Amino acid sequence: MDPRGAANPGVSRRVVIRRLVAYALLVGTVLAVLALTGSIPSADEARDFGERLGDWAYVAFVPLFVVVNFVVWWPILAGGAGLLFGTAVGTPLALAGVTAASLTQMFVARRLAAGHHGSLLPARTRQVEEFLTRHGAVAVMESRIVPVLPWGLVNFSAGLSRLRYRDLALGTVIGGAPKVFAYVALGGSLSDLGSPDAIVAIALLVVLAVAGALFVRRQIAVGRA
Repeated sequence: MDPRGAANPGVSRRVVIRRLVAYALLVGTVLAVLALTGSIPSADEARDFGERLGDWAYVAFVPLFVVVNFVVWWPILAGGAGLLFGTAVGTPLALAGVTAASLTQMFVARRLAAGHHGSLLPARTRQVEEFLTRHGAVAVMESRIVPVLPWGLVNFSAGLSRLRYRDLALGTVIGGAPKVFAYVALGGSLSDLGSPDAIVAIALLVVLAVAGALFVRRQIAVGRA
């Protein structure tokens, strides 16, 4: 049996690629419309919405995070968790939200791939795909540390590879926890950036950025060796 799995015999590779392009255009269009119309809520509007939900906000946060994260950058949503719930409660909620969102985006990509996952990524990225498949959760953890690398891109690419869902979840929980905590703490301290929570959050983000940059530099050096 082919280790890459059997593709859906009724869906050609060309059709799958068209699906992926259409999906990317749809998400991009929605994001552009939201940005141009000013429909993305401000911090005050998000706080007011959470207060109107009352205790239901704790229940609704993760599902809303999953849906909204398709078009809104996750650090903004994590900051919203800090704004609504504080650092102590907001951190586990945001971590649950970003993990669920990652799995959902991976699932959508894999469904669009229609069984062709593992054979859609360009040949020049084949080593990356093999690294993800071979190292699983560790590879995901490292991707969460690398600065600037969009988590959504990793999630979507994971759906087009042979990576297992549990590896994406575990790698996100462990590798993403420090950044999630930092953005939640920063979001909860927007009104006082000189507070201890804000200072710790900013310092942690700087440390993670430097560590991630050093890791990327090391990986490039190893690749050239």
